[in-house]
Amino acid sequence: MNDKVQAALNTQINMELGAFYTYLSMAAYFEADGLKGFSAWMRHHAEEEMMHAMKLYDFIHARRGRVTLKALGDPKTVWENPVAAFEDALKHEQKVTAAINALVDLAREERDHATHSFLQWFVDEQVEEEEIVDDAIQKLRRIGDFGPGLYLLDREMAASAASSEGQAESEAGEG
Repeated sequence: MNDKVQAALNTQINMELGAFYTYLSMAAYFEADGLKGFSAWMRHHAEEEMMHAMKLYDFIHARRGRVTLKALGDPKTVWENPVAAFEDALKHEQKVTAAINALVDLAREERDHATHSFLQWFVDEQVEEEEIVDDAIQKLRRIGDFGPGLYLLDREMAASAASSEGQAESEAGEG
């Protein structure tokens, strides 16, 4: 792996760790507001971001590269409402998508076929990530300030997080 690709992958690790930190902060925000389902959903997504960072970490080492971690900034801790938190999450996912796309372009330019192949999983994952967050935003906008609707969506988010956790554990056991 050349130095240019390695540096870009290291930058992406730090971006994924920043995403972990952001989602964890959102989980704390929702927990403090008594929206435990939203909190569980955000915490699950924080764990996914950590897994993404570790996939990159392991890939660099598999290619005999060197991982370089940098300090993370303080994440935002308060949002005006749940919609604002999810809108920030979507903006962050879009930023990650742009970074992944730039990495794919770099891998092509550098003719690094292994990295290009490896990154295809991330390309597909980002489509899913943006869709899931956008779906939550659309539901929250429909609900507005309707308390019972927020209560039901909070329950749905808890079930979604639990279902995703169970699926991840099942897949881990198959490997």
